[in-house]
Amino acid sequence: MAKQRDETEKEERVVLMDGVLEGMPLFAKELIAGGVAGGFAKTAVAPLELIKILFQTRQAEFRSLGLSGSFTKIAKTEGALGFFRGNGASVVRIVPYAALHFMAYEEYRRWIIQSIPGVGRGPVLDLVAGSFAGGTAVLFTYPLDLVRTKLAYQVVGSQKLNVQGLATGEQFYKGIQDCFSKTYKEAGIRGLYRGVAPSLYGIFPYAGLKFYFYEKMKSHVPQERRKSIAVKLACGSVAGLLGQTFTYPLDVVRRQMQTIFQVQRLSAPSSSHEMKGTLDTLVMIVQRHGWKQLFSGLSLNYVKVVPSVAIGFTVYDLMKSYLRVPSRDEAVVEVVTSRRNSKPSSLHS
Repeated sequence: MAKQRDETEKEERVVLMDGVLEGMPLFAKELIAGGVAGGFAKTAVAPLELIKILFQTRQAEFRSLGLSGSFTKIAKTEGALGFFRGNGASVVRIVPYAALHFMAYEEYRRWIIQSIPGVGRGPVLDLVAGSFAGGTAVLFTYPLDLVRTKLAYQVVGSQKLNVQGLATGEQFYKGIQDCFSKTYKEAGIRGLYRGVAPSLYGIFPYAGLKFYFYEKMKSHVPQERRKSIAVKLACGSVAGLLGQTFTYPLDVVRRQMQTIFQVQRLSAPSSSHEMKGTLDTLVMIVQRHGWKQLFSGLSLNYVKVVPSVAIGFTVYDLMKSYLRVPSRDEAVVEVVTSRRNSKPSSLHS
């Protein structure tokens, strides 16, 4: 009897879940799938992400130590949890960012197909939809990215920085909320969006190219093998690798613009250097460190991007399957039919 009751309860839960999934709007399923994919991928590569940011913004201190030396330094000064410092802000940012990014990509893609009769459904469509989706997601989530970078910049126990006059060993921000509050009090909304310009410059080509290469590579895979996790991982890895290579210098410029404010605040007034914009920052980096600095940490970024993008695309596709999201062509038909049925019946009376 107990076994039969357990089986009955299990069947009831399955039926309930089926009802929930059937009643859930398409865009909501895509939001959930994208958010889970982004959070899972970001946490998996958090230690490498932290080292990459430190390589970009504190070159003199960390580049001289190398990869293993940087890991050792953080482990000694902050312990294992130090590798995930700032990851809370990163996950808080990436979940809504990835959710909006994937959902907006699907929405833009459907909108283009419906609005432009006869438009091709190849990788070029994914390039355009992915670019606009990336820009949309950045505008909504950029302040969280800024906070994540500022928190990652702080390393407890640092003895030397590459900016003369900076007070060492000071924990300037206590957490996500404190960082938000102080940044807003310093410069208002503009302060929360400092560095957003190069982010937009970079995300449009990067997001578009990422989707383009992913779909392009999958198009060369036999249909019966496209559901393979190994195939998805391989396609995602190459897509992230190529997309990041073309747009990496703008990521370096963005990090520098984000961190310059806190460097100036803790520096002597005579040693502060104002950055007026994206181009000025890029020129300054090249003049001070050479053009190679624009690719600082790129090799490490490859190590991070390969698993991150691969995991992101793979988990997104798996979550769509779990949430019973229809194929893209079926989704277009479903949305069109739903919109037609939602029109007031009075129009036809």
